[in-house]
Amino acid sequence: MKSLKKQRRVQVLAAASLALVVAVGLIGYGFSDGINLYRSPSQVAETAPEPDEFFQLGGLVKDGSIVNGTGMAFDFVITDGAVEIPVTYVGNDPRPDLFSEGQGTIAKGHYRDGRFEARDLLAKHDETYMPREVVDTLKAAGVYQEPGT
Repeated sequence: MKSLKKQRRVQVLAAASLALVVAVGLIGYGFSDGINLYRSPSQVAETAPEPDEFFQLGGLVKDGSIVNGTGMAFDFVITDGAVEIPVTYVGNDPRPDLFSEGQGTIAKGHYRDGRFEARDLLAKHDETYMPREVVDTLKAAGVYQEPGT
């Protein structure tokens, strides 16, 4: 009788261990696509990411840098006050309504051959909003100004 209980206990522990390993594996796999690292232009210039690495680039849209292309495509420059990164938007969606020069934005995409290829753009959703990451980057660079100043 004791050996049967012991055998059952070992089976339950083995099944629980297997379930834990499978759960950790699935969580890790799910995070592999869901984690998008945020970088400022200074961080990209300091350490260039691999061409196949998908990440978020954030900063201010440089004044006078938006150049319309064909279709939905357009070019602009993201800056954090210290470094400027040229960006080409190659996504399928139209430009966000509140996307404009001098405003904070986050572009999602790849950095290749000295140029950021953006697939998605995040722009402010009202006149005073700026993404927290962009505010932190601009404050660190010493160029952040409170809205309305």
